[in-house]
Amino acid sequence: MTPDSGAPGELVPAATALIVIDVQVGFRDAAHWGRRNNPDSEQNIQRLTQAWRAAEMPMVVVRHASTDPGSPLHPAQEGHQLEEYVEGATALEVVKSVNSSFHGEPDLDAWLQAEGITTIVVCGITTNHCCETTARVGGNLGHRVLFALDATHTFDRTGPDGRVLTADELALATATNLHGEFATVVSTRDLLEAIPRLS
Repeated sequence: MTPDSGAPGELVPAATALIVIDVQVGFRDAAHWGRRNNPDSEQNIQRLTQAWRAAEMPMVVVRHASTDPGSPLHPAQEGHQLEEYVEGATALEVVKSVNSSFHGEPDLDAWLQAEGITTIVVCGITTNHCCETTARVGGNLGHRVLFALDATHTFDRTGPDGRVLTADELALATATNLHGEFATVVSTRDLLEAIPRLS
């Protein structure tokens, strides 16, 4: 189960890091990725990043550097670039080539520990790959993980039996897998209402 928060009823302690995962131009490529869900995800991610910056809370931006030269996320491709709305001052930028943000450079877990941060909020792309994997690993490492489901999106995917699961079905499976085991699934609205206000 997920660790308890620092204070009863406190969803977002002041030292909560927003982890913004793989919000990169390459995910615009519908021909490569297929049909997606949640057209509001970008707006929700932007609302969270703006709120974190306004509250002067720590934000980590994670960028995927694919090792496949044909991927839109390969460093040689324009798609490797971050979307403009997540660019700017951040506490840390992590570069990874696998699904987990905890397996990139610099070491995210070591940085969180050094900063005394025990609660993280996960948002970004894609729901059932890098976001879910980061939440799972973060929970296993002992962090309290809040998963902002409506600030993520994903794409339809074909299973080993040839059946296509829609992006919405995959997002529901992620929420079901994570909630109460690796993370607490929350909404952007939940987070914005709970974020500490500057005096």
